[in-house]
Amino acid sequence: MRLNPEKCVFGVQGGKFLGFMITNRGIEANPEKCKAIIQMQSPQTVKEVQRLAGSLKTFLTTPPILQRLDHKAELLLYLAVAGSAINAIIVQERQKVQTPIYFISRVLQDTEKRYQMIEKLALGLVTVARRLRPYFQSHQVVVKTDYPIKQILRKPELPGRMIAWSVELSEFGIQYESRGALKAQCLADFVAELTPTSADEPQVWTLHVDGSSNSKGGGAGIILEGPNQVTLEQSLKFSFKITNNQAEYEALLAGLRLARDLGARRLSCNNNSKLMVEQLSGTYQAKDTLLQRYFHMASQQISSFDEFTMHHVPRE
Repeated sequence: MRLNPEKCVFGVQGGKFLGFMITNRGIEANPEKCKAIIQMQSPQTVKEVQRLAGSLKTFLTTPPILQRLDHKAELLLYLAVAGSAINAIIVQERQKVQTPIYFISRVLQDTEKRYQMIEKLALGLVTVARRLRPYFQSHQVVVKTDYPIKQILRKPELPGRMIAWSVELSEFGIQYESRGALKAQCLADFVAELTPTSADEPQVWTLHVDGSSNSKGGGAGIILEGPNQVTLEQSLKFSFKITNNQAEYEALLAGLRLARDLGARRLSCNNNSKLMVEQLSGTYQAKDTLLQRYFHMASQQISSFDEFTMHHVPRE
């Protein structure tokens, strides 16, 4: 056996080991890590003493360490996406205070980095469920999020990976609730650092719809953009005979249903069909019997939103 001279020291009275100072007196704190405390000025007034005592009490009573699992309490799960990683923290509420139980972080692969924000959050939920499968099977898990993960996972017309994740998560009986107030400082720091901020007022969602037809049928494309980088894409194929105007209405109806299911209250719609835009704005009148039915169905769905605007976007 040989010793590495660069990692060996002999005949010294003290040194640094694992972040601590080792001397002939024993193990001591590292002065570099205590520099802020050593150089801190002593309190000069009664208020400064009280402020210092209050700060010490806060740090001592709320240590940022993982706590022991309570097998009778439900698990609260918070998800966040930061850059090229997904993060999750599991907490339990004890005496009206949320204490951290488990923290998970996973680096995204190159292909996963191109996922939409909602897909990254769903992937984070699946990752936690796989790693902590016994916890999910023996406890009630409540996902605290302001993203429409529940509505999206329950839609049948999802991309293949989302359908697979939805089936995988269906065995656990997971509940979804709004994030609400945070009752732990470490949790507040986690969410504040990794979660995009959102305004209290409902934000405007943007809907892009387009439909077309051919001799064999038709199709439609839908893009729905929501707050906090939420973007959903959906394509439809019609195996029956349909005109271009009917395909445009079918695309609009599908887009309105998607926006309503995801909880959108304010919606701005873009479409390249001038006929449909002018009919819904009241400038043109729908004379065709079938288009009249489409017009009434679209008007009925539009009335369910608090605010709706429609814009004509000509084809380039």
